[in-house]
Amino acid sequence: MNDLFRKILKAGLIVGTFDILSAFIYYFIKTGDNPFNILKYIASAVMGADAFNGDTLVYVSGLVLHYIIALTFTAWFFWLYPSLIYLIKNKIVAGIIYGIFIWAIMNLLVVPLTKISPRPLNTVNAIINCIILIVCIGIPLSFMADKFYKGRQNKKQ
Repeated sequence: MNDLFRKILKAGLIVGTFDILSAFIYYFIKTGDNPFNILKYIASAVMGADAFNGDTLVYVSGLVLHYIIALTFTAWFFWLYPSLIYLIKNKIVAGIIYGIFIWAIMNLLVVPLTKISPRPLNTVNAIINCIILIVCIGIPLSFMADKFYKGRQNKKQ
């Protein structure tokens, strides 16, 4: 396994875990319900409303789908990072922009194409979810990608 693939896998698992844990915490604080319902919601993207009547397999499916999405966004970021950091020159700002990008892609493109029932936009939830993506995915990925690419640069010298 090459260094880039290994780093993307590790980074994706880390930020995916940060993201799902923050979603569990936010959901529980907001509703008081079982935070694992988040996994049913994720699984409903593929299974539709039947996911909400499911059991362990639905939870596992939702978790696997969540990590596939996290790994996909991680791979995109590692691919984009050299150009992004060249244009922005600040890894925190790059992470903030990428967190907003993830929110926009997921909520404006991906979710509408799934079996998830449409919901009206709730501005407060949208802002909180965007902040979660910035803090749990965008900024950590920016630091991890920066470290990876600087390490590769140092090996070349």
